Amino acid sequence: MNVRTRFAPSPTGYLHIGGARTALFSWMYARKMGGTFILRIEDTDRERSTQASVDAILEGMEWLNLGYDEGPFYQTHCFDRYKAVIQQLLDSGHAYRCYCSKEELEQMREQQMARKEKPRYDGRWRERQDETPPAGIDPVIRFRNPQTGVVEIDDLVRGKIVISNTELDDLIIARSDGTPTYNLTVVVDDIDMRVTHVIRGDDHINNTPRQINIMRALGFEPPKFAHVPMILGADGQRLSKRHGAVGVMQYRDDGYLPQALINYLVRLGWSHGDQEIFSREEMIEHFTLEGINRAPSSFNPDKLLWLNQHYIKTLPAEEIASQLQWHLTAQQLATDTGPALTAVINAQRERAKTLVEMVAISRYFYEEFSQYDATAVQKQFKPETADTLQVVHTALQGLAEWQGEAIHGAIQAACETLGLKLGKVGPPLRVAVTGSASSPSLEITLELIGRERSLARIERAIQFIRQNATTV
Repeated sequence: MNVRTRFAPSPTGYLHIGGARTALFSWMYARKMGGTFILRIEDTDRERSTQASVDAILEGMEWLNLGYDEGPFYQTHCFDRYKAVIQQLLDSGHAYRCYCSKEELEQMREQQMARKEKPRYDGRWRERQDETPPAGIDPVIRFRNPQTGVVEIDDLVRGKIVISNTELDDLIIARSDGTPTYNLTVVVDDIDMRVTHVIRGDDHINNTPRQINIMRALGFEPPKFAHVPMILGADGQRLSKRHGAVGVMQYRDDGYLPQALINYLVRLGWSHGDQEIFSREEMIEHFTLEGINRAPSSFNPDKLLWLNQHYIKTLPAEEIASQLQWHLTAQQLATDTGPALTAVINAQRERAKTLVEMVAISRYFYEEFSQYDATAVQKQFKPETADTLQVVHTALQGLAEWQGEAIHGAIQAACETLGLKLGKVGPPLRVAVTGSASSPSLEITLELIGRERSLARIERAIQFIRQNATTV
């Protein structure tokens, strides 16, 4: 069997964490089985669907590198097909027209609730098709659900689920304006796309028996289902914006690497022993639907940040650079007149937890800073520091080659000339060339800043100290 999975988001908002995890699981299973991964945009809700949301979904899939083999397919392009299927169900007696008014349905609901019954359509038009319909009401079309028997779902995550058909009412498959509803379009699409495995959130479990019955009424056997438990916040409530649940691209904007988010998502409800770090190849190799946890998962932003820092520390600098470029543009930092970006990444990778932070702490490599950190000035720029920096400047100025080892040697020589330890010379030198008390090792920092900029900044610091000798 050629495994065919699909990810089918509705474009009514951004691609959220839960959707991204569903897409990942569907993508991994297709890759694991040598199958096909399909992207379908379920955009039949015309009032809420927007092109901006479609774009956000496509952008999120691309950023996460979840490439699809077929699609994107749009349900709004298939209305003629849905109309034909609805007519087929009417002709075969598996569907019927219902002329209940809104007032009638509301009264039905109120009476059921008064009797402490579950509100549901009572099937009053199920056997009234020969009657003259009431004037002024455009009917909906309902699926004639079986009234006996059960629907058995051999769920690949939750195990066997059995639902009695008596629990299911005759759901609407076409609205009064003729547009199809979700449960009808999903069934038709899954049939037409030959989907073999439906991996989706367990909030769809109530829809599954209805979709199975519709599919069988059309003469097809349903695909296999795997319902994935929801994601919770730390307080045990369903993940929402108040927990920090945002669109996938917000994580990009906040400086997370896609590798980190993917690694976090794969462990959010699935495990392979105690392994925490997975390459894509390892994810695919070890992934099974049976390995998905039945219990809900809790979103832990601290763990995601830890993973992000791990990937910043370990990924090849070239891979990080491709993601960092977006942040350089967003923070308006030009890097064409400074050191190689990969060299800066290698220098800063131990010091940054996010790419936003990496850009912020790397500005001095590419542009002049306008002021010194006030705390660093107060601690490091004493009146006598100007003479110390002058000796360092002279030692560095005499270097024939501007590279780390030589720079280190020149600073050491200056320390010997001054009769001071590096701990007294290094900190003010760092403030002089970076504007703050924090940077990579001095030899790397100075090498990357470059000879001309470094020497000019030391001169500037000397002048600053002498001009402010009474206040620093």
